[in-house]
Amino acid sequence: MSITVDTYPTLSDAALAMREGSQFLGGGTMVVRGLNFGAQDYDHVVRSTDAALKEVRPAGSGLQIGAGVTMTQVMQASGAEFLAPVARAIGGPAVRNMATVGGNLFVRSPYGDFGVALLALDASVQMSDGQSLPIETFYAQRASLRGLVAAVTVPRPGHGAFRFRKVTRTRPKGASVLSIAAHLPGGSRISGARIAFGAMGATPLRAKSAEAALEGASLDQGGIQAALDSCLNGLDPQDDALASAWYRREIAAVHLRRLLLDEER
Repeated sequence: MSITVDTYPTLSDAALAMREGSQFLGGGTMVVRGLNFGAQDYDHVVRSTDAALKEVRPAGSGLQIGAGVTMTQVMQASGAEFLAPVARAIGGPAVRNMATVGGNLFVRSPYGDFGVALLALDASVQMSDGQSLPIETFYAQRASLRGLVAAVTVPRPGHGAFRFRKVTRTRPKGASVLSIAAHLPGGSRISGARIAFGAMGATPLRAKSAEAALEGASLDQGGIQAALDSCLNGLDPQDDALASAWYRREIAAVHLRRLLLDEER
């Protein structure tokens, strides 16, 4: 099957060129791999040279990160230090030099760790048509959305309020058995926690029962126990080549405890 590749100067033009059988090419870690393995579900590749896709800039009290920004660029960007450990956990150097923020929103479980962090941080997703969606809404509607992702806007967490943990069989660059991100504002008593799991469903998912259990709690074993007991509510892990759904359920609370208590592995 022949593949047509079209390049457009703006993301809006690229969005207009998308049709059934089209794939947008960002960093290429997934699309190019598909081409190399003879993907049959698309025959048209669309890309854009829009400079805004590569920008990282302040946005209110947070950051706006272009969809074409790579994991390596996130690690190097001024003001994005809180996201650097997440970006560093994605693949090896070759992958991080190509994998983009926008692409990470569309990869299938068990990939998509950067999106897990964005979900915990209550980011929003800006689309090429100007629409802005809370990231949880974006994930819920992802399969039916039209248009292209232009950027994400990420609130900057307070000092020490954001934590991330990736569990993998092959360190440091393996795919996730599961990943967890937590935003824990409130100091000695947590208020408004957000906890997100990756590889525990088709998309990153919030552990809302655990969040509710942490309201007003202290970050010690007694304070977090109710959150650990309820953390699986609403999650839907699947079997894959890395781990069974049973195993993921067994270890989820273990690693959430380590994250909340800020323990080493």
